[in-house]
Amino acid sequence: MFAVLKTGGKQYKVQAGDVLRVEKLACEAGDKIQFNDILMVGGESVTVGAPFVAGAAVQAEVIAQIKGEKVVHYVKRRRKHSSQRTKGHRQQLTLLRVTDVLASGAEASGVAAATGTADARRAAHNASAKE
Repeated sequence: MFAVLKTGGKQYKVQAGDVLRVEKLACEAGDKIQFNDILMVGGESVTVGAPFVAGAAVQAEVIAQIKGEKVVHYVKRRRKHSSQRTKGHRQQLTLLRVTDVLASGAEASGVAAATGTADARRAAHNASAKE
């Protein structure tokens, strides 16, 4: 059974046992998380969501928080100014191992939903504002 999930603005086709690198999520190594934004579930029969499949989820275990490979941005201006600039960037990523693909019953699983770091900061800010 496979599923197509959406996280971090990207879509991934996964099945149980896959290891994937996604945009940084608000979780620690060893945590069990669940992706609820499932676009399609396939296997013996294919279910396509509109836009998401109701009740479907992908459960994964967090292996580590890592950094991606370095991307170098080099700018050179020619002619009169002759200026050069080099900038580097390493994207923050989360390494996951997919443990299970659920076609239904995701609400009753009791596993925490996967949220990005921006969502986690927003939730923490709103929680502290209420107190």
